[in-house]
Amino acid sequence: MIAVTGANGQLGRLVITALLKRVPASQVVALVRNPKQAEALSRLGVRLRAADYDQPQTLTDALKGVSKLLLISGNMIGQRVRQHSAVIQAAKQAGVTLLAYTSILHAGTSPMQLSEEHRGSEQLIKDSGLPYVLLRNGWYNENYSAGIAGSIEAGAIVGAMHEGRIASAARADYAEAAAVVLTEPDHAGNTYELAGDQSFTLQGLAELASELSGKTVVTQYVSEQQYADFLTQLGLPAGFAALLADAEVQANANWLHDSSGTLSRLIGRPTTPMLQSLAYQLSV
Repeated sequence: MIAVTGANGQLGRLVITALLKRVPASQVVALVRNPKQAEALSRLGVRLRAADYDQPQTLTDALKGVSKLLLISGNMIGQRVRQHSAVIQAAKQAGVTLLAYTSILHAGTSPMQLSEEHRGSEQLIKDSGLPYVLLRNGWYNENYSAGIAGSIEAGAIVGAMHEGRIASAARADYAEAAAVVLTEPDHAGNTYELAGDQSFTLQGLAELASELSGKTVVTQYVSEQQYADFLTQLGLPAGFAALLADAEVQANANWLHDSSGTLSRLIGRPTTPMLQSLAYQLSV
């Protein structure tokens, strides 16, 4: 059986959908903190099991009979290495034959603060002795498309990245890549740097928004602290906002860019262009 942690999250649900195109629902285990809140997954016919990163005893039971596991990184900044360690230990006890982990682009060398916990988690996986695949996901198109309507209304895209380029892809593209490595042979031991085929600058993003909306959208460059404050005003927790602001500044040195084409080769098609994701968001 194939299990997916965080299966009720945005990426997790897409991974489940991608897996069901490849294997019977009876072979898919959706690991969620609260099965009562995952009725949509249940209707797909997959097995639901309770699994909480902060309750290791749930992980042991949840992984019984599981041969392949996708560990989707947790969202509790500062707690992820500890949480991931519990999953890794449970996977080892369960005899999992392949552990895939969703890391971040260029995690091994990136100076982004967001990379630190991913590096620690990757090292734990390597030290565990489990066969593994590291999926170093780049930025999601949705990181920008989700808020594009507000940017168009304000007439500006605010950011701390000047000439850097981001090679993003749709969340569904990364989900499909995870499904590929979980269902096809010969991926164990690989580290995949995953990013979109196309890249953009903030100025390019503003031009796309202008093209789609017929309105003038400019780029408003701010400092790292100003951008963190801006994200906080949008409702993000201060700590997370600071990490995203740091990531955008580091993107000036292209740490969120990759031109290897690894993602499109894995999924067997071009990645989703940002223009398509923006257009979809504006249509819903």
